Amino acid sequence: MDQTASARTIHALLAQYGESHRHRTNELIHFVCVPLIVFSLLGILWAIHPAAALAAVGWAMWYYLQLSKPFAVGMLAMSILMLAILAAMPPMTVLPLSIAVFVVSWIGQFIGHKIEGKKPSFLDDVRFLLIGPLFVLGFLYRRFNLAY
Repeated sequence: MDQTASARTIHALLAQYGESHRHRTNELIHFVCVPLIVFSLLGILWAIHPAAALAAVGWAMWYYLQLSKPFAVGMLAMSILMLAILAAMPPMTVLPLSIAVFVVSWIGQFIGHKIEGKKPSFLDDVRFLLIGPLFVLGFLYRRFNLAY
């Protein structure tokens, strides 16, 4: 995919994702819950085996590189931070904490969508499970005037 096509694709995906994330409360819930879901999913994979978490990050980075190099860099930095936290945690705490955070965060997401009055985007297209973190990261990029 050429750079112009990937730029159109990322902007189109973010715009489509944003259609069901316009209510301020739903956005705030997503700003908290989406990173926690990513962290908890990596934690669950880490508890299975650290290589599983690293493989998931590698696969996600490949996808993000197809969409946007600046977003891939941001997601890599976030992933490294999350993996470092998981590596520093006592091993016996990673799985129970990750499962609890995963469940509570998804409940938060569905509450946000109830408030929004629209179903989650991933129910129409599973790619939106990977676009959600970029939607959150996009707010940070815009705040700091970074292109993506």
